[in-house]
Amino acid sequence: MGASVLPSMALIGALFSLLTFCFVPRPALAGITRNYEFNIKLQNVTRLCHTKSMVTVNGQFPGPRIVAREGDRLQIKVTNHVSNNISIHWHGIRQLRSGWADGPAYVTQCPIQTGQSYVYNYTIVGQRGTLFWHAHISWLRSTLYGPLIILPKINVPYPFIKPHKEVPIIFGEWFNADTEAIINQALQTGGGPNVSDAYTINGLPGPLYNCSAKDTFKLKVKPGKTYLLRFINAALNDELFFSIANHSFTVVEADAIYVKPFETDTILITPGQTTNVLLKTKPEFPNATFLMMARPYATGAQGTFDNSTVAAILEYESPISHSTVSIKKLPLLKPTLPPLNDTSFATKFSKKLRSLASAQFPANVPQTVDKKFLFTVGLGTSPCEKNNTCQGPNGTRFSASINNISFVQPTTAILQSHFFGQSNQVYSSDFPISPLNWFNYTGTPPNNTFVSNGTKLVVLPYNTSVELVMQDTSILGAESHPLHLHGFNFFIVGQGFGNYDASTDPTKFNLVDPIERNTVGVPSGGWVAIRFLADNPGVWLMHCHLEVHTSWGLKMAWLVLDGKLPNQKLLPPPSDLPKC
Repeated sequence: MGASVLPSMALIGALFSLLTFCFVPRPALAGITRNYEFNIKLQNVTRLCHTKSMVTVNGQFPGPRIVAREGDRLQIKVTNHVSNNISIHWHGIRQLRSGWADGPAYVTQCPIQTGQSYVYNYTIVGQRGTLFWHAHISWLRSTLYGPLIILPKINVPYPFIKPHKEVPIIFGEWFNADTEAIINQALQTGGGPNVSDAYTINGLPGPLYNCSAKDTFKLKVKPGKTYLLRFINAALNDELFFSIANHSFTVVEADAIYVKPFETDTILITPGQTTNVLLKTKPEFPNATFLMMARPYATGAQGTFDNSTVAAILEYESPISHSTVSIKKLPLLKPTLPPLNDTSFATKFSKKLRSLASAQFPANVPQTVDKKFLFTVGLGTSPCEKNNTCQGPNGTRFSASINNISFVQPTTAILQSHFFGQSNQVYSSDFPISPLNWFNYTGTPPNNTFVSNGTKLVVLPYNTSVELVMQDTSILGAESHPLHLHGFNFFIVGQGFGNYDASTDPTKFNLVDPIERNTVGVPSGGWVAIRFLADNPGVWLMHCHLEVHTSWGLKMAWLVLDGKLPNQKLLPPPSDLPKC
């Protein structure tokens, strides 16, 4: 079943014991160096009775699980054996002073070309929890992704009950067609891309899709035990509701940050987010099996989406008296999921998330702010070329922007250009701090929906405290946008609907225990306010984690300058950094 695509714990244990200790003078702080090999290769994979040759890591789908402890150093050698250019992002890793290992193509590195390799080399500092890795070039992350599990330091317990077992559950999207062909065609025509054919749980679509009953992930549990489920949304374009029939769970972590535990029977998770929950199984064998189901939370007025449901099975180990045959005869119970556009559930769920904010795991929210920014995020259009017919709104091309600037990807890496003082013709540092044209963002949209284009950055001095309000717009329909910031976690200090009001809304900000994350859903028809400290020198991409919006230009980057002290400066690039 689903577990076959994940390495066994025995293998992980063997990996642990094979790895060498790196020298740190005080044993209490010692981390070890863990080496992984990622061979990017084509593999035939069959789902929904459809076989396709697709890009994988080591022939596995989903890709291999990376396991490390807080304080460890990871050295992951990625060798490219396919014709596509490749780069890998370690989503949610701070990459303190190691921006060369962050992974977004043409931002922190040129991609790894066919036949080339690159070692991603970084240390995990002050982080523990569930993250993941994925390709960060074009739409290749549809098949190139896997869990990145950071365990606490040895002898440091979780701030919750020790689970009987830990299980990563990673959501994805399956396309029968080649995703590179899908996005290339959409960018050519200016229209919306074709949607996925199924959602997957640990790579498997499950019994609700045609020709898929055998491809079902089964979570086998014992009665009266506590399981830590590590949820990861690696889907390309869809936020997901998830629930297990007749079970509730306790949320204990989000984006590798411990939260004040709360009980729920449904979670909402956007692409780029992770959520850890404790599942307490029923005390006795329940005489039933239970579907675990996920389906989209879809707010966009524009275009179609994959309106299907993925299911896996929660199965209790039967007492001796039950044979395998009788398990099949047990009733299979279904959960009830919120309606597709249930923004009210989304709001209530996000408001329950609070940082643990304990002495051991404090919430270091910037109490004062050096620089304030207001960014509009949303869709727009670009004019169709002469003698061409485009399939976007009213014969235009779909586009997307931040502050009405659609990001143009350069042909060389921004971080390299910055480090070597060669930024001319690569990027400019005049990204607007607020919208150049003010309008009623969530009201009737303006007639002119054209965006402007450019490779523009915001430059921040080292240690600047930043407050950023991200405002959804109604251009081509209000929509929830999961925004991901590389290189930082941020605190979500406030959110609301309608247009942000700078005079009244900040009075309601939570500066005590706001949730800290790396990816936040900008509410559909609303705004979200975040704060972070720019204490990590480098170039850090910020983008919508709906891949289609990123392809249309919904991204920008922050350039954080070096500080004065040696430990506040970006390290020089590694010798094997790929060339463009």
